[in-house]
Amino acid sequence: MKRTSRRAFLAGAAALTTASAGCLSGGSGSDTPVEAGTPAFGTIAETATPTERQPLPTPVAGDPEADVTVTVYEDYACPHCATYATGVFPQVAADYLESGDIRYEFYDFPIPVDEAVSWEAANAARAVQAAAGPQAYYVYSERLFANQSSLGPSAYASLTEGLSVDGETVRGAATDRQYDQTVEANRQAGVDRGVQGTPTVLVDGDPVQWQEVAYEPVRDAIESARSA
Repeated sequence: MKRTSRRAFLAGAAALTTASAGCLSGGSGSDTPVEAGTPAFGTIAETATPTERQPLPTPVAGDPEADVTVTVYEDYACPHCATYATGVFPQVAADYLESGDIRYEFYDFPIPVDEAVSWEAANAARAVQAAAGPQAYYVYSERLFANQSSLGPSAYASLTEGLSVDGETVRGAATDRQYDQTVEANRQAGVDRGVQGTPTVLVDGDPVQWQEVAYEPVRDAIESARSA
């Protein structure tokens, strides 16, 4: 599988910067595969039942009725998204999801960093969502980012271990791009909101301002929204 080089990606991503220029601000994908296991975040709001109808509903974590909404646009092949997903999101979850202080929404935004992986991994995650709901979706999504350096058809199947889904079904959905309608709808929603790069994090619709992918700017934006 031909991958876009990191140098080529960073050069091309210069045209994709927004107020939250995460794609250009340090951090890298996880180089060491990790075993599929218990996620490092708190409870997930079961706001939607599994369904095959597309586009699939937005997977929501935290309290769906919370006053503050955090919206994130990510590409599974983006190294900065992996930094966010494995280093920042667990802290957001521990501080704000377990207590139900925020509503957390995930949207796919394939740039694409990698023509195959950006779309296939998103399709794999959506297959898990369709079969098992948002709880399984967030667990599987974390596994994809944690194993970013080894993503491909076999990984899409093996990373379903312990979830109530069939690995081969997920593999097929990924390679056949069965959920492109959902992924494309997510991407268009981001374009309509002015998203140009990944990861883009919005707190109550306002982009997080940061020079590098880090927890503190997200925390500060959440705290500001909570006190507004």
